[in-house]
Amino acid sequence: MSIPDVKPRNPGRAFTIALGLTALITPLAVHLFFPVIPAVKVALGLSDAHAQLTFSIALFGMAFATLFYGSLSDRYGRRPVLLSGLALFLIGSVVSLMAETADALVIGRLIQAIGAGCSLTLVRAIARDAYRADQLVKAIAYLTMFATLGPMVSPIIGGILIDTLGWRSVFGFALLAGAAITIAVYVSMYETHPPEKRSKTGESIAQSYVALFRRLRFNAFVLQSGFNTGAFMVMATASASLMTELLHRPATEFGLYFLLFPGGFFLGNLISTRVGNRVSTETMVLAGSMLTIASVSGQAAALSYGLITPLAFFIPGTFITMAQGIAMPYGQVGAMAEIPRYAGTAAGVGVFMQNFWAAVFAQLYGLFADGTPWPMVMIAMLCGILVLVTGAVPFLQKRFGTVPPPG
Repeated sequence: MSIPDVKPRNPGRAFTIALGLTALITPLAVHLFFPVIPAVKVALGLSDAHAQLTFSIALFGMAFATLFYGSLSDRYGRRPVLLSGLALFLIGSVVSLMAETADALVIGRLIQAIGAGCSLTLVRAIARDAYRADQLVKAIAYLTMFATLGPMVSPIIGGILIDTLGWRSVFGFALLAGAAITIAVYVSMYETHPPEKRSKTGESIAQSYVALFRRLRFNAFVLQSGFNTGAFMVMATASASLMTELLHRPATEFGLYFLLFPGGFFLGNLISTRVGNRVSTETMVLAGSMLTIASVSGQAAALSYGLITPLAFFIPGTFITMAQGIAMPYGQVGAMAEIPRYAGTAAGVGVFMQNFWAAVFAQLYGLFADGTPWPMVMIAMLCGILVLVTGAVPFLQKRFGTVPPPG
């Protein structure tokens, strides 16, 4: 029996569950690895920068992969591109599991991340295809809340696996979970982007990027999300190292504290789902941006007073993830609405910005890490300033009546 090419008006429960499970691929490639960084550093005798590379290489790979997934799905359909990405994730997990050297681990992580890049990009594009316009913000927010389950449990699972079975077991878990998700997608998810709605073959991928990047409003939405993710990633990776090396806490304890981060994200998304379309996209993005700069400023003040405790790392990060949950669904919808026929490409650029700037700032922390919290504080503050600047642009455009019509 062939899979229908035309989407029903209301996606069924199995489809929705499969879509939500797909969003868990990113935590399996990113958040599951947080407690592995200190363990790999010790096991393979790596420097801080080299150990950080085993993490940030995944973000770089995922970032650039998302650019292609979005455009390819606009051209060839969502389902085949999604299944291809999931297959790469499984291959990369196997390579990482069997790696005997740091270079082999980096290669495995890169393949795994390139595959995982299909997740958030196509989840957003498929949601836009499958749900009505008046449901889209809520649909994306609910899907993001579903995906919050992954960041909540991944570091805890990773910490327990490392403390009991060693760091390789983390990749074994990723392989099994990824295989289960791939089966669910294959069985339950149909094509939501029929041929008549796909980009014309005469339009090059470069043309779609040029058209999107010419729009200041689009750039502001995707950069705000990227810089905000960068602020979170700096705090998350720095906390993993500082908990182990400065405060001498076990990996399992880091995983338990890490629950605060996705908890904040969950609350932020809960706010988004309750607000819905009653508040403008521009206002919600600016509100999230203001919460981010307040959070990094509060952390800097607390650490300046000598409050070097786990909560000084994790509470500000919780408010940063809350800010993400508030602003991100609106920024995603705003970016995809700029040129509707390039919605998949826009979603890919949005995820690229999140992963790219997360990788840049995480690796920057690895270069300047000195065993103290101050490199984390300075880099997070830089991210916060950039978040506020980019988050204010769409708000000011609307306030002064300079918002251009959709392309």
